Amino acid sequence: MSREALEVTVTASVASFRNPLYFGMQVGLPCPPPSTVGGMLAAAAGGWHRVKRSTRFAMAFRAQSSGTDLETFHPLDKRGRRTEATPKDRDYLWGVELTVWLVEDCDFWYRALRRPVWPLKLGRSQDLAAARPRYVDLHETPGIQGHAVVAGDVGGDGTMLRLPTTVSLDRSRTLWGTYRYDRNGSRTHLPSGMSTDDGRGVVLLPEVHPSLVEEVA
Repeated sequence: MSREALEVTVTASVASFRNPLYFGMQVGLPCPPPSTVGGMLAAAAGGWHRVKRSTRFAMAFRAQSSGTDLETFHPLDKRGRRTEATPKDRDYLWGVELTVWLVEDCDFWYRALRRPVWPLKLGRSQDLAAARPRYVDLHETPGIQGHAVVAGDVGGDGTMLRLPTTVSLDRSRTLWGTYRYDRNGSRTHLPSGMSTDDGRGVVLLPEVHPSLVEEVA
């Protein structure tokens, strides 16, 4: 048995995903949080008001290399005013490729990603990305974890990460989740989910719509 899905390959020369658990530091994550990928999809659609609350996706991520550079920040004081510019180390990833699978409203997402309403960005606002959507068939059998980002309760190998699942529209509240990711690629067979023709595991992540934050507030 198989089902039709949309497979989206997103590429960028450089990307950086700051770990929001570290205040005042630029500690980088090895993969994008689900909230980041959801925001990119919302940009393609033209805003969250055009994205169904039930929208879910699966994703896998890999980078060719990583490094650290210096970036200038303008921190705010206690009153919200800008202070002197401060240089800080910033972790970054080079030669990144994100694969996203969508299994519902595939025609809508194909059109949105072929001609996005807003520029696609992966991570920081200056890190532009390009997306190539295509229709594929996913098999109703689990596959190999590889570079997939999976929910923590699914199982698999790699580092356990506490990542933002979604962020409220005013960015004042965050809904967190536990995920697992192996940057080297795991050969472990996942216990659930779907798979591609070449055996990669495709496991849908939790919903990422900002309305979820309102529901748990």
